[in-house]
Amino acid sequence: MDQRLTIVTLGVADVAASRSFYERLGWRADLEVEETVFFRVGGLFLILWGREKLADDSGVTDGGGWGGVTLAHNVGSTDEVDAVIEQARQAGARISVEPRETFYGGYAGVFVDPDEHPWEIAYNPGLKLGDDGMIKLPASDGEDQ
Repeated sequence: MDQRLTIVTLGVADVAASRSFYERLGWRADLEVEETVFFRVGGLFLILWGREKLADDSGVTDGGGWGGVTLAHNVGSTDEVDAVIEQARQAGARISVEPRETFYGGYAGVFVDPDEHPWEIAYNPGLKLGDDGMIKLPASDGEDQ
């Protein structure tokens, strides 16, 4: 199996309401087909799909609780963390962790979308962002990758 991730699908209670929430964050859907909404995010897609349909399709029993996954969005400064958290608050998100200094010397806050999917908004001074907004990890030879 190649080491890559192409799609993250969030199981949501109400596809239209979740789409509206993400659009209030400034996102633009690329496609909606059969109650499935596709948002292009960098080199992959975030998909919103009915929670029950996703559970059935994945062969799991949905207990309705948090699934042990937190999504992350890295930004270039502490001010950007504050701005994104405030934008999420204005879009109707619950802020589960107000922006604060982190154990790794960065700064982060967390908002939770209408279906309880947590999003960490983080500034990590140890991780550089490329012009495309993607993280550039330092390579062992000192070159960024």
